[in-house]
Amino acid sequence: MGRNDRYFMSSVKIGPKGQIVIPKEARDMFGLEPGDTLVLMADKKKGLALQTVDKLNPLMKTVFNSLPSEDGEVDDE
Repeated sequence: MGRNDRYFMSSVKIGPKGQIVIPKEARDMFGLEPGDTLVLMADKKKGLALQTVDKLNPLMKTVFNSLPSEDGEVDDE
């Protein structure tokens, strides 16, 4: 829909498996690459938010990194 140096807005559709595609402009804005991990946060009153792990506060980052990944490995970052 629209974009400038700071803001980007677009609509996305949820696919049959619950997946969404992050538009290229937004991926470029944040330097997102295939395989990157994002944290999804949800609040029934405020909605959904996606955030990169490096933007989380240190405590949340420590907790998030200590969770096992899909392959059972713990990220040691």
